[in-house]
Amino acid sequence: MSLGPPDGKFMTEFKAAIEKLAERSKTKIAQNPIIVRLLVGNIVGMPVNCNDVLKALTKDVPTDANMQVWVGAWRKGISWNHAKLIAVDGVFLHTGGHNLWDQHYLKNNPVHDLSIELEGSVARDGHRFANLQWDFIERNQKTIIGYFVDKMPDAMPTVLKTRVTVSEWPRGVANTFPPMFTKQEVAKVVNSSTKLDKGVPMITVGRLGTIVHRHRSADDAIVAMINSSQKVIRLVLQDIGPVTIPGTKQALPGLKWPKHYLAAIGEAIYQRGVDIEMVLSNPNSIPGGLKRTGTNYGNGWSCVDVAAEIIKSIKKKHNEVDDGRLRAMVIDNLRICFLRHDKNSKYEDGKTMALHSKHFIVDDVSTYIGSQNLYMCDLAEWGVIIDSEAEVKKIKEEYFDPMWQDSYTGEDVDVQSVMDGLKIDRDGEQSWLDYIRQNDAQHMMPHGPSEYVCVDEREMGAAAEGFSIVIKGEAPQDEGDKTDIEKDDTPTPASSKDDPPEDDPEPSPEIASPPEIDSFFKRWPVSL
Repeated sequence: MSLGPPDGKFMTEFKAAIEKLAERSKTKIAQNPIIVRLLVGNIVGMPVNCNDVLKALTKDVPTDANMQVWVGAWRKGISWNHAKLIAVDGVFLHTGGHNLWDQHYLKNNPVHDLSIELEGSVARDGHRFANLQWDFIERNQKTIIGYFVDKMPDAMPTVLKTRVTVSEWPRGVANTFPPMFTKQEVAKVVNSSTKLDKGVPMITVGRLGTIVHRHRSADDAIVAMINSSQKVIRLVLQDIGPVTIPGTKQALPGLKWPKHYLAAIGEAIYQRGVDIEMVLSNPNSIPGGLKRTGTNYGNGWSCVDVAAEIIKSIKKKHNEVDDGRLRAMVIDNLRICFLRHDKNSKYEDGKTMALHSKHFIVDDVSTYIGSQNLYMCDLAEWGVIIDSEAEVKKIKEEYFDPMWQDSYTGEDVDVQSVMDGLKIDRDGEQSWLDYIRQNDAQHMMPHGPSEYVCVDEREMGAAAEGFSIVIKGEAPQDEGDKTDIEKDDTPTPASSKDDPPEDDPEPSPEIASPPEIDSFFKRWPVSL
């Protein structure tokens, strides 16, 4: 599962893996076939050609292999998959921030990123999260509209708010839709019976964007982690400010700074004296010799902008606080910097260093690693929270500490500039609909498309008509358009039948878009 299909060397390795599975499947003649499900985002104006991806993956695989492969993509309004995970046999899991794009990670000036490999039943939550998205694809393609869209070429634009695509292999043998993961399916697999000597407390957190109306549970988990802080929060982020109009410091229309996260960070500083150490991508960084118009890491904000928005959140809630105390907090508690190598933010060719990680550590005892950015973007996301002081210490020493030592100089935040910036309105103003009509789809995906994505401005503009209301967070639907997941009696797939039912929390009034998906919180024994 990823934002887009693999390309370059990533595609080469995926093909090799599929071929190895096909060879292994020869020993499974009398058993169920090996199942491979690849799911990606179907971005507005940039539909994924699932047929081409599937052909590339299975080109050299014999059709009599005891294996079946599906490639699927979806969007609903301005939501699509952004999670990055590989789950195998309910035991092995790879998740984090890495996309599968050759030029971004394997060429010159590679983007910095962070992912983690885990072993244990935590992997089952990854499968179950994928189940929810595959279920959305199946239910929407089985409708009358879905039937006709399925007959269209994958690359053909549509004016529909929802677009799902799926391709199966071998044709005529595999069903149209893949089977859903259940723990019973892998109960007899050797891997699934692996016994771990010890476990690490872990919580998986996910969100589904606009697939469902309610509960952005991962958002709530992140706020809860920040609210639990007592000493220090260390963050490594692509950015925290919204995506901007290229070449400007103007947020894209309708996008705002993440007030709920900023307020939580501000309260941690103001009420508990928590220190903030934050590393951000250098603005508008471009890896691999790619074009600036199609690729961009770092949304364009300065460290001063970020610091000012945090201090602004404090001043908004505590309007009586004087400037002297605010200045002291900037000096004593806020340490924000851009990514550097040995105190240098540029590669030898003068290009700035890009950062794509979504990672933070709270009080050096718990940490989040996943796909979710903290800037406003209502996509499907997934990640893990590790709640172990010993394991978090290892991660901090191996990843955060060297980066902080190389990056922090103290020169990126000037207290007077922060104070002068408190009156600047950095939120987007123009409506999304007007902006989308005038601009191309690349701005919706600042990292750029892959070779299996077809950019078409007509779909971007036409689709905007159908979901302009969703963008504003109202998301009205007819009863007939509601999904099974939206019904109150639908159980959370990540929970077993023996789990006690969870309370249905009220959505936070500070979250701009309607919250969704029941919590994926669950502790699992895993081996790091």
